[in-house]
Amino acid sequence: MFCYQCEQAAKGTGCKKIGVCGKEPNVADLQDVLIYQLKGIGYLAHALRENNISTPIADRFVMEGLFTTVTNVNFDPERLAGWIKKAQEVKNGLKGLYEKEFKNSTLPASATFVNGAGIQDMVNDAVVIEGIGVLAIQNEDVRSLQELLMYGLKGVAAYADHAAILGETDDAIPAFFHKALSALNNVDASVDSLVELVMECGTINIRAMEILDKGHTERFGHPEPTVVSTALKKGPAIVITGHDMLVMEKLLKQTEGKGVNVYTHGEMLPAHGYPAFKKYPHFAGHFGTAWQNQQKEFDGVPAAFLFNTNCIQKPRESYMDQVFTTDLVAWPGVKHIDDHDFTPVIEKAIALGGLKDTPGGTLMTGFGRNAVMSVADKVIEGVKAGAIKHFMLVGGCDGAKPGRNYYTELVEQAPKDTVILTLACGKFRFNHLDLGDIGGIPRLLDVGQCNDAYSAVKIAMALAEAFDCGINDLPLSLVLSWYEQKAVAVLLSLLALGVKGIRLGPTLPAFITPNILNFLVEQFDIKPISTVEEDLKAILA
Repeated sequence: MFCYQCEQAAKGTGCKKIGVCGKEPNVADLQDVLIYQLKGIGYLAHALRENNISTPIADRFVMEGLFTTVTNVNFDPERLAGWIKKAQEVKNGLKGLYEKEFKNSTLPASATFVNGAGIQDMVNDAVVIEGIGVLAIQNEDVRSLQELLMYGLKGVAAYADHAAILGETDDAIPAFFHKALSALNNVDASVDSLVELVMECGTINIRAMEILDKGHTERFGHPEPTVVSTALKKGPAIVITGHDMLVMEKLLKQTEGKGVNVYTHGEMLPAHGYPAFKKYPHFAGHFGTAWQNQQKEFDGVPAAFLFNTNCIQKPRESYMDQVFTTDLVAWPGVKHIDDHDFTPVIEKAIALGGLKDTPGGTLMTGFGRNAVMSVADKVIEGVKAGAIKHFMLVGGCDGAKPGRNYYTELVEQAPKDTVILTLACGKFRFNHLDLGDIGGIPRLLDVGQCNDAYSAVKIAMALAEAFDCGINDLPLSLVLSWYEQKAVAVLLSLLALGVKGIRLGPTLPAFITPNILNFLVEQFDIKPISTVEEDLKAILA
C-alpha cells in the first residue's frame, strides 16, 4: 500500500504498512482498484457526454464511488469489493455504448481493465496491474497535481452526495467528475492543463456547496444562533456523529415518544441551529468535544452510537458492539443500517439502560450567513467605530496528530477587538472558550459544518460589498487546518475565488512537491502556519 491523502500521513511522507487512520493494506489496495475503475468510467462517460449521450447511472455511481474512498469512510474489504464489482458493471454498460458510437478507437487501460473475481484477486490487481495506485505516475510534479485534483474530486463528491440525498443536483457536477477522471488517465499531462483542472475543481465545489446549502435551508430552515447544552440527562441515549442532516431528521422522528434522548457529537453540533429540529424535546444536547477524542469519550458510556459520513475513526473493541453505521460508512464487525430504519439502534440504546444525570457546560452554534448578515449593520458600525479591528476565520478539518493546539492558542491570544469566524470540526479546539462579545456581537461565531463553507464565503463577499473592496482587502485572515479531502476541496474553492494569504497547517500536504508548493506560494501567497506569536504579529500588522 501507499497512501498520503490525509494530513496524518506517516512520517509526513505516506503510509506504507498500515494507515495512520487504521486502514489495512488490503483496504488501501481495494480503494486503489476502485479509483482505477472510476478513471475508466470517467473516460467513457466523458466521451459519451461529448456526443450528447446521457450517463445517469455513471453520474451517481462515480460520485458515491469517490466519496467511499475519503479518509475514515470505508474500512470494510467486502463492501469495497462490492463497489469494485458494481464499477465493472457500470463500465461494461458504458463501454457497450462507447463502442457503438466510436468505431475502432483506442481506449486507456483503465477503460478496458477487468477486475479479479474475489477480494484477494482484486488486492492482487492493485499490485500487478501497471497504472493502479498513487505511485504509477513517475513525474513527481505531475503526480502531485493529479493527486491534488483527485483529492479535490473526493471532497466535491462528499458535498455533492449530501446534496443529492436532499434532492439537489446540478448536471455540471457529474460532467466535471467525468471530465477530470478522463484527464487523469493521461500520464503525460502538462502541468498547465492540470492546474486549470484543479482550479475548475475549486469552482465546481462552490456549486456543490451552494446546492447543499439550498437543500439544508429549504428543508430545515436557516440556522439560528443557539445555545447547546453539554450536560447529559438520565435515560437511554443515542449519540449521532457525522454530517448527514437527513439522517439526523429521520433519527429524531423514529425516536420520538420512545424515551430515548438524542445527542450530537462532532460535526453534528450545527444541527441544533436548524429550526426544524428544535421541535423535538428529546433532542437533548451535545456529547463530548472533538471527534479525535472519541476513543476516550465513548469508553464505558452506556449509549448507542450512530456514525454517518466520515467524521470518526475506526471504533475500539471496547464499544464496537454499541456502534452502528449508515450510508457509505462501513467497518468490519460493525452493524450497518442499509435502509435508514434505526430500530436496532433504538433497541440497543434502551437495552443499555441509559446515562446518568451529568452536569455540563454550553456551546454556541447557528451563525450561518442569514444570522450574521441580519446584524451586518452592527458589524459594519463596529468596524467603522474601531471596536472591531480584525476578522479571523479559524477552522477547518481536525485530526489527532500533535500540533493542533496551535489553533486553540491562536484564538486565546487573539486581541479582544478581533471577531473569530469558525466552521468544521476544527472549531472543537476552542469553541468551549468564553471570548465575550463586542457591542453585543459574540466574538466567536460558529458558521457550521465544513459543508457550510459556502455560508462563510457569502459572509466574506457581503462584507467586501459593504466596504466596497475586494475580499483580499478586508481586515480578514484565514487560518485553516486540514485533515482530509473535503478540506482540500474547500481550499481549492478559496483559491478559485482568488483568496490569497491563507495560512495552512498543522503541516503541509505530503502530496505537494516543492515545485507545486512554490507555484501556490507565488500565485496565492499560501503560507504554512508558524508560531502563534509570529503569525498574530504578521496578521495584525
